[in-house]
Amino acid sequence: MKTVITYGTFDLFHIGHVRLLKRLRALGDRLIVGCSTDEFNARKGKSAIYSHEARVEILKACIHVDEVFAENTWEQKADDIRRFKADIFAMGDDWAGKFDALGEETGCLVTYVPRTPDISTTDVKAIVRGFRAEKLDELQRTLDHAKEQVASLLK
Repeated sequence: MKTVITYGTFDLFHIGHVRLLKRLRALGDRLIVGCSTDEFNARKGKSAIYSHEARVEILKACIHVDEVFAENTWEQKADDIRRFKADIFAMGDDWAGKFDALGEETGCLVTYVPRTPDISTTDVKAIVRGFRAEKLDELQRTLDHAKEQVASLLK
């Protein structure tokens, strides 16, 4: 039985996450996922919309995922690979080369799989921020118009 291990924040779970987890699961018989805790994300300068607990629950509901555990530090990966007896450490190809040393340290295969093009949590957050800004601008224009109307009535 081949065990694959991966890590991520998995915030605003989307089709890119599903396809990535499917590709990772296809590499072996079991997929173990380290989900970054809120505290770890804060140390990385990131923040998630969903709490760690919610993201874990979403990951556990995914048919491609067999087990989920907390990722608390960058340094825990080698110990996790040994603890779960992982044969393959795999990440999206945006991380290519960054974890190669884990293969030498643990004896597991390190590989990077393609990400789904044109979708990322960063993109989704940017769209939401843009939508929110557009709506705030629209609200401001409406308020300005209402002020003008009230002013003209008071003349």
